[in-house]
Amino acid sequence: MDKNNIIGLILMMVMLAIYFEFFSPEPPYPEVISDPVVDNNPYKLPEKINNEAKADLTLNSSDSTLNQLNSLKYGLFASKIAGEETITKLTTDDLEVTFTNKGGTFKNVNLKNYTTYDSLPLNLFDENHSIDIYFEHLSKSISLRNLVFESEVIKYSDSTELVYSIDLNGNHISQIYTLYNRGFIINYRLENDGFEQLIDSKNLNFYWKGKMPKIEREMVDARQRATTRYYSLSGNTDYISKTSTQYEEMPLDEYIKWMAFNQKFFTASVISENGFSKGLITLMPSKDDETVKDGALSAEIPFTDFLKNQANFKYFFGPNKYNILNQVTEGFSQNIELGWLFLPFINKYLIIPIFNFLEQFMSNYGLIIIIMVLIIRIILSPLTYKSHISMAKMRVLKPELDAIKEKHNGDMQKAQPDQLELYRKVGINPLSGCIPVLLQFPILVSLFYFIPSAIELRLESFLWADDLSSYDSIFNLPFNIPFYGDHVSLFTLLMAGSTILYTMANSQMTTIQGPMKTMQYLMPIMFLFFFNSYPSGLSYYYFITNLVSFGQIALFRKFINEDKIKLIMEENKKLNINKKKSKFQLRLEDALKANQAAQRNKGKKK
Repeated sequence: MDKNNIIGLILMMVMLAIYFEFFSPEPPYPEVISDPVVDNNPYKLPEKINNEAKADLTLNSSDSTLNQLNSLKYGLFASKIAGEETITKLTTDDLEVTFTNKGGTFKNVNLKNYTTYDSLPLNLFDENHSIDIYFEHLSKSISLRNLVFESEVIKYSDSTELVYSIDLNGNHISQIYTLYNRGFIINYRLENDGFEQLIDSKNLNFYWKGKMPKIEREMVDARQRATTRYYSLSGNTDYISKTSTQYEEMPLDEYIKWMAFNQKFFTASVISENGFSKGLITLMPSKDDETVKDGALSAEIPFTDFLKNQANFKYFFGPNKYNILNQVTEGFSQNIELGWLFLPFINKYLIIPIFNFLEQFMSNYGLIIIIMVLIIRIILSPLTYKSHISMAKMRVLKPELDAIKEKHNGDMQKAQPDQLELYRKVGINPLSGCIPVLLQFPILVSLFYFIPSAIELRLESFLWADDLSSYDSIFNLPFNIPFYGDHVSLFTLLMAGSTILYTMANSQMTTIQGPMKTMQYLMPIMFLFFFNSYPSGLSYYYFITNLVSFGQIALFRKFINEDKIKLIMEENKKLNINKKKSKFQLRLEDALKANQAAQRNKGKKK
């Protein structure tokens, strides 16, 4: 290689170095949280030392050099980079919010009337969170967090307004926060007055990165209930799997109404008035003992909204209480788990109204649960009574059913047609005992979702349970039992024991035989393992339900006269001798015949 080639290569390398150092565009802010990169370099200086070295370098540089570098990097906004940080703290009945003029954004959001499980301040936004809005200037990405704003506080009778503004040659941009005296909503407006002339005509980017803090005692339960969630303008909603053990992301390809960091009892969310044009939510498990999960909410703010001063948002930092969430915006109540299919309907229009009504008259949630059980059992008593009547009829009919079974040598397939004929004659619908039980089942399942999600029970004590939203422990084991845990929950023991006693009392009123009868006693044993780490309020509710059910059994036995039922069935036999079979019974018999034929064919093939 000759001398000219060497000089040419050196000049090219120098030019490339100058370009990448001073003139290359700043890379855009990442839209997702990537898996952490492990740096295995043993010679890397600690972050604190690196920062101090950078600070020394800055101090040793001349002001003119810094100004030139800022001009290259930030263009017209270089004059708004440097400045002293000013903190503004605003307080309402429910929130204590700390703002900074560096970026004109949140520094801390504290829920005044709530604490963590260990009585520390409950902050849904702190140093582990950051909110950025990005725009492009001369094809370079610039964050509002890099700019220093001027601040002004304006007091009103029912609210306080904090205005952060920047003036560049008569062109203004303002971030306006409005906090009302009560509530968990912070209104936000991004106002533009000629500022669009200074930036590229592209959508602005909203980015909220955060670590969901540990708020509850049980980390495993907290992590299984934490996620990032969204709701679109068209009504679609979804969330990233709560049980995922790896980094997950969900692209949002439609206009988005709101995005949220959603935990068991609390939610932090941004809500757009006109909708974000598109976005991305991410979620990643955390190994940090003080962090439940890491996540990010990113979206595009339409440039036309910014141009027309319609880039208006709401921030919500508050509890997952249905009556509060339901008033925030459409679909926002989905941040509380109320079940699936028709179960949310039962919770919203039956369980929650009863619960909230009782709250007005008493503050002891143990007593509230007792009264709730009584009210619900009274509502269901017609169905329960009908179910007990059906069981009484089956007990009266048991000798004849046993005779039919003996006639066919215990072959239930052959005995079924004769049993159906007997049911027809005495006027019994074989499904009449199942239907009342099935109608009661959705309410029991609804409560299975409501009680663990009821923030009202959080940190509320009753008897030996110090927190009805978590398990009660009367004894901590020195080891962990698989599927059971490392503690003993007394409410779970009482619930399982009362379930066994209720099953024994109920079995005296039924004709269930064989494997099904054994299953009745296995279920309470399974409950013992399943509910041991569930909220004590749920086990307590089922325990009280069993006690009330004992009382109902005793009461119904006094009102149900089996001799009278037997006389009625004998009369029905006489009346139904020549009565035609119903369409339902004919279809049932045809199904039985088809099943028997299939079984015979199967036996022949063998």
